[in-house]
Amino acid sequence: MNEANMYVTKETFDKMREDLQKMKSVDRPAASRAIAEAREKGDLKENAEYDAAKEAQGMLEAKIKQLEGAIANAKIVDTSDIDTSKVTILTKVTITNIATKKTVTYQIVGEKEADLKAGKISAGSPIGKGLLGKQKGEVAEVQAPTGVMKYKIENITV
Repeated sequence: MNEANMYVTKETFDKMREDLQKMKSVDRPAASRAIAEAREKGDLKENAEYDAAKEAQGMLEAKIKQLEGAIANAKIVDTSDIDTSKVTILTKVTITNIATKKTVTYQIVGEKEADLKAGKISAGSPIGKGLLGKQKGEVAEVQAPTGVMKYKIENITV
């Protein structure tokens, strides 16, 4: 998997474009207004409000640049084209930890989409790497800080 490419669903791509549009049309003018208001309050050398507004604007511009880059490198994957015979990017995989017998379902996603609370793990994470390419019924061995963990692949869906 090329690190420059970020594989996303159409929904994620649309959300990224929506977020970018909001940053440019709503957040950017708000940041400019905050700077202008702080500037009107006098001496800029001792104006913490002005410094904070400039810093917030810089962070916003960095986020915009990062999101523009992510959108430029995004590859939209049609979920109907995903091969579920093995674990690949954007598949949902149900695994059972052989030691604890605990079963969980994760979706394998790109680095930027990873969100453990939402059940999305990165293809580059230790578990993600261990699961990629495995088929239903196989056991994936994952190197963890505590040693090797074994997960049985129970199911693969989209």
